[in-house]
Parts: sequence; structure tokens; C-alpha cells
Amino acid sequence: MNGSNQLQTLIAKDLLSIGAVFLRPDEPFTWASGIKSPIYCDNRLTLTSPEVRRDVEQGLVELIREHFPQAEALFGTSTAGIAHAAICGWILDLPCGYVRGGNKDHGRGNRIEGKLIKGQKVVVVEDLISTGGSVVEVVDALREAGAQVMGIVSIFTYGLQKALDRLKEANVTNFSLSNLDVLVKVAVAEKYIAAEDEDRLIAFRNDPSDEGWIK
Repeated sequence: MNGSNQLQTLIAKDLLSIGAVFLRPDEPFTWASGIKSPIYCDNRLTLTSPEVRRDVEQGLVELIREHFPQAEALFGTSTAGIAHAAICGWILDLPCGYVRGGNKDHGRGNRIEGKLIKGQKVVVVEDLISTGGSVVEVVDALREAGAQVMGIVSIFTYGLQKALDRLKEANVTNFSLSNLDVLVKVAVAEKYIAAEDEDRLIAFRNDPSDEGWIK
């Protein structure tokens, strides 16, 4: 699920304009899983562009206000979601924290950083949803600690079926500012990629394990 069409298009244009999204259907990237991908997204770059950062944070705040008006705290995913959770928390005047990928091996051994009150209504702030595995682990960790996880807001989602299935199984909903389908249309319109590459990118989204989209 995503924001309004106007917001989706704005964020897609923003990400492309600062090189946060790389589209290389002829020179695929290789994910850690070994899957070859025509797209790579580095949303950390949004933090170094004040104009794009403003659009992103205002967009995330809009999603939180619309879909999770009862939110009592924001928790970012480590590490890319931390800054966005903090900025949105400041705008909304909400407490925030973050969840590590695993427990610290020193000090108090925390996985959840920041004060979490049992029963607290929490929204997870993520930068990118790919296969959905890492964000579902964050949701599980917060629930195990007693949080009432209301849902997830994120900057961008590939819309992969694997992620949709994982989120459904975890009984949690994600709302993204933009997605692959919208971004590809913008990329074609603004000539970042050729028109014939649109179908290849959508074919990848539909089944990343099928490398038939590679020329």
C-alpha cells in the first residue's frame, strides 16, 4: 500500500534526481542472495539532499498521520531507518528509538534502543522494503518486547510478492511513499531508461528468480 499518486510520483522523481535509485537492466546488480536485479536503491542519499529530505520526511509524516493517528512512538530500523524515525518523531512530537539487527554483544546487550513501554502503540519507520525479511524481524522484536505495532511506513518498496507474503503472514501493513511501478514510469518519461526496459523491470518485480528479463 502506498501514498497518493501525486506523492508517489514526487518521491520517485526525487529519488531518481539525486541518484538514490540506479536502473541498470543491461548491467544487473547482484543481491546478497545471488539474485540478479536491474535496480538498486540507496535511500541514505536522501539525507544529504535537503530538498528531497524535506519531501521524504513530510511524506512519511503524512502517512503516519493518515494511517496511524494513534501512534505513540516511532522506531526506526537499523541503520537506514534511524534518522527518518528521529526526524519524523521531532515533527510529530513523538518519542522514538530504533531496533538493531541483533542484540549488542556488550553493555546491556540491548536490541531495542530507546524507552519502550509495554502496550505502547508503535509505528516502524523503514527506508526500503525488498524481500521484507529484516523489517518483519524488527516488528517481531518490538512485539516480543510488549509493543503494539500498528504498522510500517517506508520510503520505497519494490513490491515483491515475497515481501507481500511475509508482511501478510506477520499481520502487519506497510505504507510506502513510492514503489517500483511508479518509479519505472517516471524513469521512462524522463528518459532515465528506454521505453522497452519498462517491461523488463516489471518482469523482474513479478518474479526475481526468473532471469528471463536479462537480455
